[in-house]
Amino acid sequence: MPNPTRAFLLGPLLKGVSRSFYLTLRVLPVGMRDPIGLAYLLARAADTIADTSLVAPEQRLQLLLALRDQVNGVSSDGALFQRMAAEVAGQQSQSDEKVLLESLGPALDILAQLNESDRKAVREIVSTLTEGMEFDLRAFPDERSGRIAALREYPELDRYTYLVAGCVGEFWTTMTYAHMPGTLKERPETMASRGVRFGKALQMTNVLRDCGKDLRIGRCYLPQTLLDQHGLSPQDLLLPANSLRARPLMIELLRTTLDHFREALDYTLAIPAFSVRLRLACLWPILIGLETLLLLVDNEAWLDPQKVSKVRRNTVYRIIASSLLLVGSNALVRQSIEQRIRHIEGRF
Repeated sequence: MPNPTRAFLLGPLLKGVSRSFYLTLRVLPVGMRDPIGLAYLLARAADTIADTSLVAPEQRLQLLLALRDQVNGVSSDGALFQRMAAEVAGQQSQSDEKVLLESLGPALDILAQLNESDRKAVREIVSTLTEGMEFDLRAFPDERSGRIAALREYPELDRYTYLVAGCVGEFWTTMTYAHMPGTLKERPETMASRGVRFGKALQMTNVLRDCGKDLRIGRCYLPQTLLDQHGLSPQDLLLPANSLRARPLMIELLRTTLDHFREALDYTLAIPAFSVRLRLACLWPILIGLETLLLLVDNEAWLDPQKVSKVRRNTVYRIIASSLLLVGSNALVRQSIEQRIRHIEGRF
């Protein structure tokens, strides 16, 4: 008999909080949807907790660690966790986020109902993602303090992109081998490594796109060592007028990001052409990510939070429609993505 709570959480609520990711999720093969959808819900709840600036960072961190313990089945004070979650839920202006935080109990019940291997994979990915959120809360000042902190060096940024996105590529790969055995012909280690690079490509795109907004809550993900090489400080980046001055730094990081996208292309092409749903689920974020980078490289005010390089919804729909003509052909997929990469590099 269908479980209405499960259907709501992994249906309307997931759609309400996941925005564009829901499109990718719905195109996935059926067996992969529930564990990936549940992992997304739990990670989104954790992210909402970590980003609620009206709650003190120390309290957010305490609740984040409590959620991690709950996900991992570690003995903890459930009543305290529920009370703290309710306090954070009360601060939400978006009703879907509020409902999500109030639905953590049922979400954890669904986790307990997954088979052992899926439950283990979901626990691992949520634990790693919350480690990335913990990194944010420990590395950067309170958003309301008026202070800015920068990461120290590139390896720290690279580690961060793994914690918040690269690990998702590993999880995605694990789910594919588990639920679609025989689909991927490459060795699991090769695909996991490419999956990590895939996730890093998407997160680096976010870091560069959202730089102006992140700076205004005290977070400079551009490493201090790179800033020093380009004669810049985090405070310099607060001035949109310095967008052109900081462009060489942006391009340096863009080159690394495009290298990650090349690995994402190889990941996608390792999926057989007949696995149309799985291919589309990979192709869409690549195409949307590269479209974002094209907007970014053409944006002379990329540090202005009012002029974020964001792909419009109608462009997303156009990309989805056009991808249907590409997805079955390795040659067309490669040509389309490599052409976009060359187009971006031609703007350097």
